[in-house]
Formats: sequence, C-alpha cells, structure tokens
Amino acid sequence: MKELFVILLSAMLTDNFVLAKFMGICPFLGVSKKLDSAAGMGIAVTFVMICATAVTYPIHHGILVPNGLEYFDTVVFILVIALFVQLVETMLKKCIPALYSSLGVYLPLITTNCAVLGVTVLNIDSSFSFLQSIVNAVGAGLGFMIALVIFSGVRKKMEYADIPETFRGVPATLIAASIVSVSFMGFSGLFS
Repeated sequence: MKELFVILLSAMLTDNFVLAKFMGICPFLGVSKKLDSAAGMGIAVTFVMICATAVTYPIHHGILVPNGLEYFDTVVFILVIALFVQLVETMLKKCIPALYSSLGVYLPLITTNCAVLGVTVLNIDSSFSFLQSIVNAVGAGLGFMIALVIFSGVRKKMEYADIPETFRGVPATLIAASIVSVSFMGFSGLFS
C-alpha cells in the first residue's frame, strides 16, 4: 500500500508531467487562462490517461509481447488514446457544451498530447504491475490537473500585474511557468 501511495504522490508532484518532464505544454499554456476550462481539461486528460492505461497494459502484455510485436506499442497506444478522446469529446459535446466550446481545439489535441502517451509508455518501461500502472496514471492525471489549476491562478494574477511592455504576453507567461516549475522542484527527494 505504501508503494502505491509513493507512486501516486511521485506522479503528482516530483515527476509531474508538465512541470518536471515538460510534457503536455501546449494545453498547459493554451487552456490555463480560465479556472473552469483548466479543471475541465485536467479531468478529461485524467480520464483518458486512466482508461488508456487500463486498455494498453493488457494489450501490451497479453497480445504484443507474447507475439513479439512490441514495436507496435506506440501505434496501438495512440489508437487507444484516440478512441478515448473521441469518447470524451462526444460526451462533453452532448452533456457540457459550454466546457466543450471553451476547450476548443485543445480537446481533440489530447490524442497527440505527449503526456498521455508518455504515461502509457512509462508504465511499460517502469515494469509496473497493472495496479501500479493505474495508480501512476491517476497520479499523472491529477498532477496534470494540479499544474493547470495552479497556473490558471497565476495567469489570473498576471492580468492585474504591472508587467513591463517588453514582457507582456508570451514572455511573461513562460517566465511564470518556469517559476511554477521550479517551485515543484522542492518536492524532489521526498519520495526516494
């Protein structure tokens, strides 16, 4: 149980896909302007990560490895991720149209989000069991959502800040993102 807790917290904090591994930067910068869209994207990515892990793990270990087809991992994983992204997109379009429209182009881009693919590949490379893989996917998704929500708060504060003309817009956003990333480095060493 302690090992699962360490995997969960490590994926959320020290190995955060956005702030430590710099994966998923496009939606991180694009959707973090508003808290509701940041939280919605975080929930969508977490759902896709968990479902993709639950499906790709048995496919890898039950079909690809026994038949010597490990080199198809990436293709199969992307197809599985695309399936779940389509599911999320359809559900949001029918159930929560306001969130669907606020996420815009970033919702279908979850398919090519390297953080989602990264967690499925990392689970295989780390030789995690099925349960450990699911816990890692939950932690990675929650870490992604935490990063988005925290950064949406930072961006809200930046709207009212007196930023020099030279740094307004993208430069200030990237500087703020780097400061948030550095703040997460304080968690390193906690779960060794």
